[in-house]
Amino acid sequence: MFLKKNGVRIYGRRSVFIAKTVKIGKNVTVYENNRIEGDTVIEDGVTVMPGCYIKDCVIGSGSVIISTHAEKAKIGKGCSVGPFARLRPSAEVGDGAKIGNFVEIKNSRIGSGCKVSHLAYVGDAELGENCNIGCGVIFANYNGKEKHRTVVGSNCFIGSNSNLVAPLKIEDNAYICAGTTVTEDLAEGDFAIGRVRQEVKSGRAYKYLKKKEENR
Repeated sequence: MFLKKNGVRIYGRRSVFIAKTVKIGKNVTVYENNRIEGDTVIEDGVTVMPGCYIKDCVIGSGSVIISTHAEKAKIGKGCSVGPFARLRPSAEVGDGAKIGNFVEIKNSRIGSGCKVSHLAYVGDAELGENCNIGCGVIFANYNGKEKHRTVVGSNCFIGSNSNLVAPLKIEDNAYICAGTTVTEDLAEGDFAIGRVRQEVKSGRAYKYLKKKEENR
């Protein structure tokens, strides 16, 4: 009755588990195949799409969670998380941020308006506001003995397949080109590029393509 009075809609009730300890706000929608437990707080207007596991989390109003595993995490207002995202303990996602498919966040704070759209690992890091984290970016937080943090300022662009090797500090408005491994701090407005220069051998492809045909 509590749920009905607050405009909460649950679809596929037989496949949905919501623990008694969970607090749910008004006008929340929960679809089938979800498990929500622990001291989770779901604020007004949240949509939980199918296939989520949520435990001990706070989800801000108006956010949409899709096929996500989240534990001891905090998600701000108006966020989009998933599909297939994983928020590990102490992950914090700021208002209006986007966490996309196959993104893992561990012990990190993602600032408001940031986009981490796909295939990235953010571990032991702090991101300012309005950063763009490209596909395949790795925050390398562990050197085999110790874990270190990476601090990224606001309005930074980190290109696809970049590696950020902690400990590291990247100040506001820095730009990191795709494929770069960053091992040194960047000051405000710095432009970083660190990749092998492409070399082209004109007309040489046929040699390798021919060998490939012969090996079939």
